[in-house]
Amino acid sequence: MIVGGVFSIETFFSELIRTYPFFLEAAWLTLRITLAAVLLGTVIGVVVALIKLSGPVLKVFADIYITIIRGTPLIVQIFVLYFGFSQVIQLSPFWSASLALAVHNSAYIAEIFRGAIQSIDKGQMEAGRSLGMTSSLTMRRIIMPQAMRRAVPPLGNQFIIALKDSSLAAFVAIGELFRTAQGIAAGTFNTMETYLIVALYYLVMVMILTWIVNRVEHRLSVSER
Repeated sequence: MIVGGVFSIETFFSELIRTYPFFLEAAWLTLRITLAAVLLGTVIGVVVALIKLSGPVLKVFADIYITIIRGTPLIVQIFVLYFGFSQVIQLSPFWSASLALAVHNSAYIAEIFRGAIQSIDKGQMEAGRSLGMTSSLTMRRIIMPQAMRRAVPPLGNQFIIALKDSSLAAFVAIGELFRTAQGIAAGTFNTMETYLIVALYYLVMVMILTWIVNRVEHRLSVSER
């Protein structure tokens, strides 16, 4: 198929074969950035969710944090961390992007965990307290395991969103998928073919992650029966 003499199917397949070593390496880096961001973001998100549920005073701070993070663009947060933190502490582009993605995702993950915790019947807490357990112990041993199970499906979706958002790391010169595509397109001038190839890589990765999330969700739903 040729569109306006811009796109060539022959060039697309020849570039797909020629560039796969570069894109596979970039895809692995993209996955590492995403994984680091989601793990760090989950830890921060759980802490923020617990702070938000702990009382009216601390809830204000958690609300301010979530409002600021959700109300500002991810690319701005990446630039603030990359250029701002470099004044205080040296962070590699990898960790600047991963940390910015983690902070950005933590605001959404905090709301996921808050909703999951609040969805647990209040009688569970009362049952734990009636057994002589403290509030924190009841939270750790009874509430959180159930909340974690309910949070897994939306967390999986957040993982997929983080994967696609990781393309913004290209703006701090990290050789992930999008940055690699930019470099190849600039060198070959096969712009349309190159960006369609990188779109294909993202699509395949998202489809694989979606399948994994669906399998995990199915197993959790089976274990709850």
